[in-house]
Amino acid sequence: MVPTSFRAAYDEALARWPVSAEAVEVPTPYGVTRVNSCGPLGAPPLVLLPGGGAGSVVWGGCVGALPARAWRVHAVDLVGEPGLSVPAPGRPVRSPGDLVGWLDALLDALADGPVTLAGHSYGAWIAAHAAAVRPQRLERLVLLDPAQVFAGLRPAYLLRALPVLVRPTPARIRSFLAWETGGVPLDPIWLRLQEETAAFPTVRPVTGPRPALAGLGGLPVDVLVAGAARCHDPRRVARAAREALPGARVEVLPGASHHALPFTAAADIARLLAG
Repeated sequence: MVPTSFRAAYDEALARWPVSAEAVEVPTPYGVTRVNSCGPLGAPPLVLLPGGGAGSVVWGGCVGALPARAWRVHAVDLVGEPGLSVPAPGRPVRSPGDLVGWLDALLDALADGPVTLAGHSYGAWIAAHAAAVRPQRLERLVLLDPAQVFAGLRPAYLLRALPVLVRPTPARIRSFLAWETGGVPLDPIWLRLQEETAAFPTVRPVTGPRPALAGLGGLPVDVLVAGAARCHDPRRVARAAREALPGARVEVLPGASHHALPFTAAADIARLLAG
């Protein structure tokens, strides 16, 4: 059951998108996935996976910055995460393979052919795992400050995040985001939504090895690294991305933090997607 206060904040955040979105409920073996779709039906499909706990509404600024009518955008609420997706009883997502199976079913419903798949943070980790085993399903892969794809998380970040993961409260969530983003102003509606995630049952996120990206072949890959991220070493991430994917376009965005990236870098993300 979605808490009433969370649903109210979710609806308010979605209502502030610069374009009207269609709510789509997609059945998958792992539950019903909520997708907010917009753009022309015949346009190339762009699937957006948010970071952990962020929800699909985080993409409003990016959607508004994209060229008009360039994409059929599908912003996804991750199954098992705070949002409007409903996990299947008795079949939780427990492994990267489960996540790939979930995404397979989702893409079957959203598009007839290959898609551009973009993910932020944990969403980028999911996208990279999917690309590693299903590259033929993708037209292009876009990784936005990917977490644990090219480098591990900093111990200091994990220590800061631990209280939020173990016993989330609105105050702890607010304090953690203020620390990671360096106090940059965040969208107040989205920040309220983040605070409301404390009312959700605590779900242990899926963890596992880094994705094996050697088999991507000629798949175009773009990597955008937040230059001020505190979750990992941005320089190490960029260096490892270039080594693992010599043909990829890797950019470091100075001054950008990890959690605020979809807001503060919406124009840069749109430019990367359009390029």
